[in-house]
Amino acid sequence: MRVFVTGATGFAGSHLVDDLLAQGHQVFGLVYMADERRYLSQDPKFTAIEGDLSDRASLKAAIAEARPDLIYHLAGWALTAASWENPARAFAINTGGTANLLDAAVAFGRPRVVAVTSAEIYGVVKPDELPITEASEPDPHHPYGVSKWAAGRLIPLYWERYGLPVIEARPFNHIGPRQALGFVVPDFASQLAAIKLGQQEPTMSVGNLSAERDFTDVRDVVRAYRALGEAGRPGSTYIIASGQPVPIHYLLNTLMEMAEVGVAVRYDPERMRPSDTPVLYGSYARLREDTGWEPRIHLRDSLADTLNYWLEKLAENKS
Repeated sequence: MRVFVTGATGFAGSHLVDDLLAQGHQVFGLVYMADERRYLSQDPKFTAIEGDLSDRASLKAAIAEARPDLIYHLAGWALTAASWENPARAFAINTGGTANLLDAAVAFGRPRVVAVTSAEIYGVVKPDELPITEASEPDPHHPYGVSKWAAGRLIPLYWERYGLPVIEARPFNHIGPRQALGFVVPDFASQLAAIKLGQQEPTMSVGNLSAERDFTDVRDVVRAYRALGEAGRPGSTYIIASGQPVPIHYLLNTLMEMAEVGVAVRYDPERMRPSDTPVLYGSYARLREDTGWEPRIHLRDSLADTLNYWLEKLAENKS
C-alpha cells in the first residue's frame, strides 16, 4: 500500500513511519523545508517529499506525487503555550493546514485519511465528567486547543459533502523515545540522564506534581493510528488514551528510581501553577469496539525507554 504521512520527521510521525515500513508499506513523508528533520528515515521504501501545509499548491503537488491509498495527517503546531504568542500561526498550520490536506485528498482520488487532533480541546473538566469520551463537550482554553477543535470539525464536513473517508484521531498525552523537551516526561528524563552522566548538578526544579493525567506509549498510539486507517468509520472521532490517570509525582519518582542517582528536588514557586483540572483521563471504548485496539506497553517500560533514550543521546552529544 502507498501511504502518505505528514509530520513524518516528528515524535509520533517518525514512530508511525517505522511501524508502517515494518508492515511492508511504501511510505511517503511530507517534509517541511524549514524543519530540523530530526528523524528522517533512511529506509529505501521511504520517500521524503518537500511541502508546506500552509501552501495549498505545494501540498497538492506532494499528494499528486505520492498517489497514496491512505494518508496519516500528524503535522501541526504542538506548542500550547506558544499559541498565545501567535494565534494566527497556530490556526494557519493546524486548521488551515488540515483544510488544505483534505482539499488535496478530495482532488486526488479520495484516499482514506486519518487526521490527528488533540485531547487539548476539552479544556477544564469536572470530576463528574470523567472519563472523557467522544460525546464529551469540547471547551478549549487556548488558541492551540481552538485550532485543533476547528480542524476536527472539518472531518464530518468532508465526509458528508465530498464522500472523503476521513477519520479523526484524538489522542491524549503520549510519551516515549524521541519526544522533544517541553513536555513533562522528557523534561524529567533528560535532567536525570544529565545528572547520572555528570553533566548537571544533582538538583531538579519542579512545579505542580499533584495533577493526574493520561499517558500512553507513542508506539501504542501509532498502532492505534494504523488500526483506524484499516478499520475506523469515516466521519467518526476516536479518543486514544490509556484510560488510567497517573499522578505526575509518580512519573518523577519512577524515573528517579530507574536512574539510580541521588537528586535534590526543589519546588519552584514560579512553576507551582495550580491545575484547573486536577484529574484528566479518557476512554478508548469506541476505539476498542471498532478496531480491537488496546494499549500494550506498560507505563514503566515507556519511562525506562525514555530515560535510556536520553542517556544515549546526551552521551553521544558529550563525545
